[in-house]
Amino acid sequence: MKILWLSHLVPYPPKAGVLLRAHYLVKELAKYHDVDLLAFNQRALIEPYFDSYEQGTNIARQEMNKICGRVEFVDVPVDRSKFSKVACALSSLVSPMPYNINWLKDAHFAELVKKWCEEKKYDVIHCDTISLVPFIAEQHGVKLSLDHHNVESHMLFRRSELEKNLLKKLYFYQEAVKVERYEKKVCPSFDTNLTCSELDTQRFQDLCPTASFTEIPNGVDTEVFTPGEGTEDSCTLIFIGTLDWYPNTRAARYLANEIWPLVREALPEARVNIIGKGAPEDLLQLSQNDERFSVLGYVDELKPYLDHATIYVCPIDDGGGTKLKLLDAFSAGKAVIAHEVACEGLRVEDGKHALIANDPQTYLQKIQQLVADPELRKQLQENARKHAVEQFSFTSIGQHLSAHFESL
Repeated sequence: MKILWLSHLVPYPPKAGVLLRAHYLVKELAKYHDVDLLAFNQRALIEPYFDSYEQGTNIARQEMNKICGRVEFVDVPVDRSKFSKVACALSSLVSPMPYNINWLKDAHFAELVKKWCEEKKYDVIHCDTISLVPFIAEQHGVKLSLDHHNVESHMLFRRSELEKNLLKKLYFYQEAVKVERYEKKVCPSFDTNLTCSELDTQRFQDLCPTASFTEIPNGVDTEVFTPGEGTEDSCTLIFIGTLDWYPNTRAARYLANEIWPLVREALPEARVNIIGKGAPEDLLQLSQNDERFSVLGYVDELKPYLDHATIYVCPIDDGGGTKLKLLDAFSAGKAVIAHEVACEGLRVEDGKHALIANDPQTYLQKIQQLVADPELRKQLQENARKHAVEQFSFTSIGQHLSAHFESL
């Protein structure tokens, strides 16, 4: 089949979060079909991994050309000046459309979509986020697919509920209302809507009962993330995530300010490693003042840190979709302690694949339990690895997506 993959980001490098899902789905799908990629290029997603934005863009284009038949990138509109994002956010307050849609408005991208569709009769056009829907409004006689990395409206309602700043709370709430209205409108018009989990599918079906939804879960490269061999420290905690993404920032601060003081007092040998680009100043300051609490920033190779870590701690209680960082930890055979929200959609059984903790005292108790009981830790590690391999391998997920598109 001929497939046009429209993306809100360049799916390279496959280093974290949404980049992983996008990269591997395109890569696996291209094994079976002719895939063309037209993508917006977000500076914040590509620049941190290379010496410059230009270098990263060139390398990404080279790598994606090895996978796809045709590749083109367009600079994301809100990156064109330092005021663009703020202006878009403010104008969205008085717009009937949410920021979630307005941030990608671009005439050049629209022209490219029209031109490519005129030059090549595609069997499927895939929008990798709901923000891209306006670009395919005029396309007929082709199967349409829409990916939902999260239930965006649900995520925004949750963010509004947790936000303490009143103005931000109100902004997120009105945005959530607009996004929910848009989801209800457009989802039924697609031949298939892809979700990351059964939970997200259920949430969408409550909103859009006439739309068609299929789970294409987030996955993990089980050949990259593999268990270490006897190199664990006695008590090193690890958290990995892009730290300028608000659920990760919130989780890292919770670990630093709520969990770590209890652990530091109870376990003198304990250490923490937080890995990920974009750490806020307060976390960097703590790292400078406490030699046992390290904020390491972006690292090119995660495996040595995962191998040495005793426990992966994931106190994420916000956001949506499923957490790829937990799949990486499971695949690497780590014992995990996580908030119940972080485990949503991953079919996690408490006590089998991970331990659930929703407050600082419970985190401390679970950490002490795993440090003191190597056999329990080993059992969790083995179960987690098996869970990742059997349920979340990108190879099998790609085969499923290919077959699903064929079934359309």
